[in-house]
Amino acid sequence: MTNAPDYLNPNIPPGLRRVSMPLVEATPAALAGYGCLIDAPDAVNVEIVRWPAQGWRQVDPDSGDEGGTTEGVFVSEWRGDVLYGNNEAVAGQYVLAYAVEPAQARECHFRTPLRMLLWHANYHPDGGQLFFPLERRPFVVPLARPGDDVRPQDFVCFYFNGAGGLYIHPNVWHEGVFTLEGRQRFFERQGAVHARVSVDFPHEFGCLLEADLSAVRFDPDDAPDDREARVDTVPDLQLPR
Repeated sequence: MTNAPDYLNPNIPPGLRRVSMPLVEATPAALAGYGCLIDAPDAVNVEIVRWPAQGWRQVDPDSGDEGGTTEGVFVSEWRGDVLYGNNEAVAGQYVLAYAVEPAQARECHFRTPLRMLLWHANYHPDGGQLFFPLERRPFVVPLARPGDDVRPQDFVCFYFNGAGGLYIHPNVWHEGVFTLEGRQRFFERQGAVHARVSVDFPHEFGCLLEADLSAVRFDPDDAPDDREARVDTVPDLQLPR
């Protein structure tokens, strides 16, 4: 039996290779197959997946999907070089990512991270999940389409300008929401069963996933909660299939 990851002490070996994630604007077309943009938390119903049958007898059609949803506030916060997540809905606390080599990460400064190094991702087979920013600030979310044979190069880092939120379909690989600096809160809703399937990039693939956050720029003349992201993009980028 595989043990659950230690989310606050991931024990990442030093000197791992890095696999770059493309940084892609979160548009309806780009998010097809992953989820969708939402302009309010109640704009979409969270999909609940019916409990699977164990054999040839089928689950009764009026049962198996009655667990409902749970919700709360998801906090994404950079403390120096370490990005922490706190999911109130499922009482989860996590190290989401690093801004530097994990062994060199320090929490005693306030520098804006220039990159994001991701060590873990998961999906929920029991239901979808939505995140909606409570502060109107940009954020990013790494995603990969469903499939247990997922590879590091399948992941795309989507960026959002903060005007709306994200709904993620069941079985889509993700790892919370990632603020670009400081602390940011999100309303979060997901299936209450909270089944989780994980991929550990250092131990399965000998790598970390990397996104270049320096490509995201802010207009300093805008107020903090009203600023919009300007992102330097690569034209005609092809997303993984």
